[in-house]
Amino acid sequence: MRKLAVFNHVSLDGYFVDANGDMSWARAHQQDPEWNAFVAENASGSGALVFGRITYEMMARFWPTPMAIEMMPAVAAGMNTMPKYVFSRTLHEASWSNTTLVKADLVTAVRALKLESGPGMVILGSGSVVAQLAPAGLIDEYQVVVNPIVLGRGRTMFDGVAEKLPLQLTRTRAFGNGNVLLCYEPRA
Repeated sequence: MRKLAVFNHVSLDGYFVDANGDMSWARAHQQDPEWNAFVAENASGSGALVFGRITYEMMARFWPTPMAIEMMPAVAAGMNTMPKYVFSRTLHEASWSNTTLVKADLVTAVRALKLESGPGMVILGSGSVVAQLAPAGLIDEYQVVVNPIVLGRGRTMFDGVAEKLPLQLTRTRAFGNGNVLLCYEPRA
């Protein structure tokens, strides 16, 4: 059975996007060789990426560009070659390389994807996807990078989750740029 993880940045006050839906603040503290190596290593892994429409469109506008390839060649190569699933009822096509557009019910489709053999999957951004899959018990790991910034307003990746989701901390890692990786799994 394939595993499904979430990898998201959050501000110190718990938001993964600011009040305008922007996530660019998460890149403000990347001038750290250890952090850059960690990001490059994550992007070069095998597996599939899972997106909602908004995050997909943002990523598809950036990663295939010459600027992305020049700025972060290893990350761009991984992002452009990994298989991708975008879940959307409104998107008509997904032209970024190796992308499958899924219009089926999110929970049902992800449950079926998890039953397939193959490498794991990771959700990037896509708070509405996280908020729907978490209560269904389909997320195996939450990888949250706390960034040293307070946004004041925004949206959490769990907006709309009505029930408590007990989690257990499995590992942590602090970086010189102030980012802290926290990894959690659902508590049994």
